[in-house]
Amino acid sequence: MYKKFIMQLFLCNMLLITGWFCAKGTQITQLASTPAFKLSLIKDYETAPEQPRADRFFGMLKRAASGQRVVDYTVLEREYKYELSEEDYEALLKIVQAEAGNEDEEGKMLVAGVVLNRVQSDKFPDTVVQVVMQQEEGVYQFSPVANGSYFKAKATQDTIDAVERVLCGEDITQGALYFAARKYADPEKMKWFDCALVRLFEHGGHEFFTNG
Repeated sequence: MYKKFIMQLFLCNMLLITGWFCAKGTQITQLASTPAFKLSLIKDYETAPEQPRADRFFGMLKRAASGQRVVDYTVLEREYKYELSEEDYEALLKIVQAEAGNEDEEGKMLVAGVVLNRVQSDKFPDTVVQVVMQQEEGVYQFSPVANGSYFKAKATQDTIDAVERVLCGEDITQGALYFAARKYADPEKMKWFDCALVRLFEHGGHEFFTNG
């Protein structure tokens, strides 16, 4: 009888010990699965008091915190040199696609840069749309507008990427205000380019010029 009692007591102790180890194991697993860092996005709580946290954003990360130390982190916001209206942005994409859709990224950037150089110049209109649609003695300045291909153009991702680079301040135009494809241009017009302007360089079939 005593042996049976001792055996039952032994089994009870074993069950208690096993349960204790299981509970500890669960706590360790939970601790291991806890994120080492928690990132908090700085918000303007006066204007947006309850904005949800986003996975992708431009802004500031206030701090990354762990159980041992606190480290400050900063994510720089993308800055644009040019602020365009939606209409101007779409016009820039379309003229770049129509003029340089088959060229490399630099070719696209050059066309976008020339258009924006004109917007900033006192010799041309003040918006992208006005520059693209400008006429001289009843003739459009850009051949895709004249032949209608501009209106059918749909910007590819490569074109969008090139335009974004230019809008963020990458300028490889050397100040060019004009470009022409000599192979397809009217010879009489090219005479004016050669005589009245300063040739800067050639890229992708286009020659780039500025005022003399």
